[in-house]
Amino acid sequence: MSLILASQSASRRAMLDAAGVTYRAVPAHLDERALEAGLGDASPGQVAVELAAAKALAVARDHPGALVLGSDSLVEVDGRRFDKPESRDQAADHLRTFSGQEMRLYSAAALARDGAVLWRHATLARLTVRELSDAFIEDYLSHEWPAVSGCVGVFRIEARGVQLFEAIEGDHFTVLGMPLLDVLGALREAGELPA
Repeated sequence: MSLILASQSASRRAMLDAAGVTYRAVPAHLDERALEAGLGDASPGQVAVELAAAKALAVARDHPGALVLGSDSLVEVDGRRFDKPESRDQAADHLRTFSGQEMRLYSAAALARDGAVLWRHATLARLTVRELSDAFIEDYLSHEWPAVSGCVGVFRIEARGVQLFEAIEGDHFTVLGMPLLDVLGALREAGELPA
């Protein structure tokens, strides 16, 4: 298999490793915020899909013939999209905003080869954030920062991030940052995994 993961995300690599998928990781170097701004009023799910496709295409350009998997996650709370926090203070602000709210987490993936997107898909998970005290937020970030600096929802569900929530609806892999079951199906259809 000549699959390339257009990411250095530890979570996405761990998912593929656990599923027994052979790949190599090559990060996509894109200005994601500029791409997102260019999408205007697109829905959060559409934005996540377009960013996943852009990452796959960017890496595919430099690797002719390779199948490239791009992935992206986006968080929406109360109609507002949130990016990865740029600082610990901003992470604390995000957590205060999320407190007591429903977080809508969109995880998307796309496959590209030789300049063409062959497949794209997004899934949605709904996470109910419990009421978070300032003391909890400070303690949480003292343990999780800077590890969560690369996470749009300021959490790693496989770590202390699970303490943010009182309920989760949706696929576990979506919460981890990639619609893995759909990706595996697409790889089987592409002949990259045995059926």
